[in-house]
Amino acid sequence: MIQVTVRENEPFEKALRRFRRKVEREGIRKDIKKNSVYLKPGERRRLKQRLAEKRRRKAARRAARRGGPGRGR
Repeated sequence: MIQVTVRENEPFEKALRRFRRKVEREGIRKDIKKNSVYLKPGERRRLKQRLAEKRRRKAARRAARRGGPGRGR
């Protein structure tokens, strides 16, 4: 559990920013979003494959822009 103690003479907004930073660093929002809806094992597998394909295409685009493999350099 994340705890943020408000220090003496510390504005609430600053403490709230520290709390949000800790939540982001721990990956809590991502975890909540991932577990908010049940996915069947097959759906989970298809989603994983789709995301992997998306990452591969993105990497290929970046490599093509940089003149990476496949550009004849």
